[in-house]
Amino acid sequence: MKIKRHNAAFAVLAAGALVLAGCGTDQNVPQGAANPALDKLQVECGTKSLSAEGSSAQKNAMDVFSRDYSIKCPGQTVNYTKSGSGKGVAGFTAGQIDFGGSDSPLDAEEGEVAKAAERCKGNPAWNIPMVFGPVAMAYNLPGVDNLALNADLIRKIYMGEIKQWDDPAIKALNPDAKLPSIPVVPFFRSDESGTTSNFQKYLSTATNGAFTGEGKTFRGGPGVGQGRDGSDQVAQSVEATEGGITYVEWSYPRNLGLGIAKIDSGSGPVELNPQTVGKAIEEAKIEGEGNDLRVDLKSIYGNKEAGVYPIVLNTYELVCSKGYDPETAKSVKAFLTVAANADPAQLEEAGYVALPERFKGKVLDAVNAIQ
Repeated sequence: MKIKRHNAAFAVLAAGALVLAGCGTDQNVPQGAANPALDKLQVECGTKSLSAEGSSAQKNAMDVFSRDYSIKCPGQTVNYTKSGSGKGVAGFTAGQIDFGGSDSPLDAEEGEVAKAAERCKGNPAWNIPMVFGPVAMAYNLPGVDNLALNADLIRKIYMGEIKQWDDPAIKALNPDAKLPSIPVVPFFRSDESGTTSNFQKYLSTATNGAFTGEGKTFRGGPGVGQGRDGSDQVAQSVEATEGGITYVEWSYPRNLGLGIAKIDSGSGPVELNPQTVGKAIEEAKIEGEGNDLRVDLKSIYGNKEAGVYPIVLNTYELVCSKGYDPETAKSVKAFLTVAANADPAQLEEAGYVALPERFKGKVLDAVNAIQ
């Protein structure tokens, strides 16, 4: 029997799920009242509707943002195409769209920083981290509704070193749990996935390099686990399999009623919720200079402080610091201001986490500096 967890907020959701992965859906956008903060929000609306393209990970957040923007700036729209981060970067640097969406910041070694500066008429482009969302360790374990894991246990599961749920190493972290003597059945993404890439970065960072897999293709132990195409498929496979476990975006296990493991980074088990994810975001270090807000994900994945949930993804909006025509600059700034002030409850319904106040201040400073 899987663990059912009901949440009243989810009554307003469609049956589908959010994406924070390589593939997206459009089924989990909150329906209902608009952001209550819009009436008090001060923005200077432009006259130009915007075009954007890129990361499917942020598509449902973009739908929330775009709805609010159209309400705040009547007649203005944002046409966001979920085509993948690569196309978002390419479209932005080529000047085909007003801003791009990407799971990763612009890469200097790949020439993206130089191309973006050329597109911005000799001015630097900025990476603005606008969308954050947690990755859950979702499980289906009879009789266990309070499971804790750490990076080393997760590594051992995906390397095939832990094969039974009543393994002594799991028992040591869960002394009060009635762990059944059934096989651990790990599922992973068989398609190329931004979620996989970040999950592997987390495991590598949190295990001090003991996990060596990297990139968008999952690289666990030989013959360990079962691959599935897409976030919906790994989540549904866990739902159908007693003993199943997977890494997947937050909304999927919530919608399916699966268990979500607490993560212990060394200071005690931490539940996945907006507060613990928000603390991780707020304490993240910035690698970029000035208003180029590239996030050092290792500062999140390696954070061992109490109350921090460490498995968090972020995606960027790629914008020109200068070089837009006046109306485009005005519209881009208005849209991003609305996005940064999205309603936390509505974002949570879609599986994202709102920007913590201190971090939001950095984002808004960057947005306000666009010319």
